[in-house]
Amino acid sequence: MPKTYRESIMEQDQVIILLIILLALVLFVWEKWRYDVVALGAMLLGVFMGVIPAGEAFGGFGHPAVITVAAVLILSRGLANSGVTDIIAGILEPLTGNFYLYLFGLCFVAMVLSAFMNNVGALALLMPVAIATATKIGRSPSLILMPLAFSSVLGGLGTLIGTPPNIIISTFREQSLGDPFSMFDFSPVGMVVAFCGILFICIIGWRLIPKTRVSKRPLQDLLDIESYVTEIQLQDDSALIGILQSYMEDLTEQDDIDILGLIRHGQRFIVIPQNQVYQKGDILIVDADPTDLDRFCAKRGFRIKGTDDSHKKDGEIQMLEGEELELIEVVIGPGSSIADRQIEDIGFRRRYGVNLLGVSRQGHSYKGRLNAFNLMVGDVLLLRGTTERLSTLISTMGLMPLAERRLKFGGHKNLMKAITIFAAAVTLTALKIVPAPVAMSAGALAMVLSRTLALKDLYDSIDWPIIILLGSMIPISMAFEYTGAANLLVSFFVGESPTMSPVLLLSLILIITMLLTDIMNNAATSIIMAPIAVSIAQTLEVNPDSFLMAVAIGASSSFLTPIGHQNNALVLGPGGYKFSDYWRMGLPLDIIIALVAIPMILLVWPLVP
Repeated sequence: MPKTYRESIMEQDQVIILLIILLALVLFVWEKWRYDVVALGAMLLGVFMGVIPAGEAFGGFGHPAVITVAAVLILSRGLANSGVTDIIAGILEPLTGNFYLYLFGLCFVAMVLSAFMNNVGALALLMPVAIATATKIGRSPSLILMPLAFSSVLGGLGTLIGTPPNIIISTFREQSLGDPFSMFDFSPVGMVVAFCGILFICIIGWRLIPKTRVSKRPLQDLLDIESYVTEIQLQDDSALIGILQSYMEDLTEQDDIDILGLIRHGQRFIVIPQNQVYQKGDILIVDADPTDLDRFCAKRGFRIKGTDDSHKKDGEIQMLEGEELELIEVVIGPGSSIADRQIEDIGFRRRYGVNLLGVSRQGHSYKGRLNAFNLMVGDVLLLRGTTERLSTLISTMGLMPLAERRLKFGGHKNLMKAITIFAAAVTLTALKIVPAPVAMSAGALAMVLSRTLALKDLYDSIDWPIIILLGSMIPISMAFEYTGAANLLVSFFVGESPTMSPVLLLSLILIITMLLTDIMNNAATSIIMAPIAVSIAQTLEVNPDSFLMAVAIGASSSFLTPIGHQNNALVLGPGGYKFSDYWRMGLPLDIIIALVAIPMILLVWPLVP
């Protein structure tokens, strides 16, 4: 029977939306552009191709899931600023005498915190604590940071607000089936899976971290400037002007300074001839310990240059004579304004009065000109400046200190107010007095009105790339449903007459979601997989909640790669890890999650209610 015009158009729309999703998936994996740019581009392409109505293109930004995620991020910042880090450090302090007990305590705290606040925020709170306490137990932070990151991801499984995929899936359930999931509907399965995962991490998983990371990256090596490369400039009055390279090498060798290159008149020389004569203004690229470097510069007539410009520009912030300066190491966080930007375009000194002295990526120093370096999430920066200016820079740029925080972002005076407001928002959501977006938004407003959170921090706390990703992907997901593309994929999996058992299909959905979330953002994964899961359940005439829970567990099981979750990327640099290190612990962890999750889902959310 020939197809009608309407059926032909529907089939054409199905192909278009599937191709758009496939293109987005490829671009997510390629990482040429950030995920929010890819998602926005995919949504606009859908509009231009006619599969997304222009009037509904930006409706995703007002979606309840987007509002809830933004509000939870604000509440998380309010808690973080209240001084809860010091309390956590105090709780963990007595456990440092026993490594196993300490690691379990740290991972357990990460799990609990992540269940009620943004898991990136939970890791940001605990990472300085973990690195600081690692010194006391004589362990490398490489043994601790990956378990900590994985535990913070697992903790998000436990509640509605623990992770964006849970919020998305709950909202999708409301739109498809009439009612959303409640605050603790995820807990029976999610917390059991998370606890079993943490047991594996603390007993076996940490042992799977390559020994080369541990032996070569002790704490002092990780945090010392010898892991960095910086630039020093020969001053006009230096006695070394006119000396030969051979003599310079003798001097630097005496002070344990490694010369990596010479910059003269903007031109870089990697190999310096032995008969090269030094001129005033020459810049050396060096690798050195901070104490050795300071002593060498003071004695030999050099100054640490870093990214500092030798000539003052209009509007440049100058460091005042006599200001007390300090060094601090920070890691570039997800959503940071300086990620994917070259150092020379940022203006550390010009705009903020802070000097960038060095950069480290995956535990290895960068051996080129600092200004030409393209920064990424997870890179470690060595900064020098006043406490006030460093604090402003860290807050503005989305950076996270790696050592014990001497820069205070808040005080204990707001701790009880922050906890009370947060608990009230959670209670209103859990008791279904008001919907989650309303409760969380009211909590965010209360944080500001009570002066627990500054108005500036309210906007800074929102991870705008995630908001753009969600707002852009939701219209794509809706088009995926109403064009019939989701049913098309379901018929591919299930067929006209289902032969595969529902349990096997449930397992397949979980595994596919796990694999997707390791190569693309977990929120985007849940947006794509939720309609497929419900369509399969409805075709099989079984409980859709079982399949939605499988998507929720799978979307938050990002352990095979550093790009699967923001927390994985955050510890990449500080832990000195390589891309291939993640699957060593992540693959067995994924297997354990699948083996625990499927029986728990069938027990708590049976296929036939």
